[in-house]
Amino acid sequence: MFDNLDGVERRFNDLEDALASGTLKGADMTRLTKERASIEELVTVYRLFKRLKQERDEAKSLLVAEKDPDMLAMAKEELARLEDELAATEKRLIILSLPKDPNDDKNVLLEIRAGTGGDEASLFAADLFRMYTRYADRQRWRTEVLSSTTSAAGGFKEIICLIEGQGVFSRLKFESGVHRVQRVPATENQGRIHTSACTVAILPEADDVEVELNPADVEMTVARSSGAGGQHVNTTDSAVRLVHKPSGLVVECQDERSQHKNRDKAMKILKARLLEKAIAEQQQEISASRRSQVGSGDRSERIRTYNFPQGRMTDHRINLTLYRLDSIMEGDIGEILDALGTHHQTELLQQELAVKI
Repeated sequence: MFDNLDGVERRFNDLEDALASGTLKGADMTRLTKERASIEELVTVYRLFKRLKQERDEAKSLLVAEKDPDMLAMAKEELARLEDELAATEKRLIILSLPKDPNDDKNVLLEIRAGTGGDEASLFAADLFRMYTRYADRQRWRTEVLSSTTSAAGGFKEIICLIEGQGVFSRLKFESGVHRVQRVPATENQGRIHTSACTVAILPEADDVEVELNPADVEMTVARSSGAGGQHVNTTDSAVRLVHKPSGLVVECQDERSQHKNRDKAMKILKARLLEKAIAEQQQEISASRRSQVGSGDRSERIRTYNFPQGRMTDHRINLTLYRLDSIMEGDIGEILDALGTHHQTELLQQELAVKI
């Protein structure tokens, strides 16, 4: 491992020299800046590990040579402190060295669809959308609605949103799955608790180089948009429907007044879904023993319950229960995402150690 880390540190130094040279421009500057950022924490922790190891070795040498009882006690105390710091830093180094998801730095397409529960499910879909966009605002991420279908109750039957920012996929990727809500609907006269559900999907935004999309494989039809938007929207053929013939995937977009803009948004969604399909097929080929239990992307899996009468949120994958549902629905989900990320790292670490044993 340490031979590899020496190589990573050398690469980091080369990147710093290149970026400081002032000769890089445009795409090269962006690419190398991203590469430097991706290994900066690993290099920083590795340098700390090497410094602590050197201090620990020096403390051991002083301990052997020291004769004064008071100084000897101080040296032992210092050595114990350094050993603890070194062990903690080595553990952190191992976690940072674990294989990374190549999609972690990507932007995401957030898809929320109302499931069982009718109007109440569509209202919960709107609540989830608000929760995620509030969290995105806290992270200073940019959000853009690509497509939406509203319900008669004022919620969403479906909504697709692009979220752009640093490390978006790495933070949100474990949110895919079925989210269940338990509460008394506004239309319920007898105060009975109803259970509804929504499906959330977190798709990494696809780069053009990752998805081979033959224009001949995409059939596009246009129609007049429906719903709110004014007279111009409803009297022009601006709504776009794309069908990817090889896979059968269908994407519709009518949010914009411009047919061209709707087509661009629909293509973005289609590419993301094709990338997701490719990733899913690749994961099926991976041994089950190497697959993490968190974030499997299985949309039939009930991952979380939001119980409004009890003010409780429970994530069933990691047995995490929090009694502050109000703040969670306002976008305060960092603690949940941290816990899921830590669990995932622990799973990966156990798998790595099992392979080595």
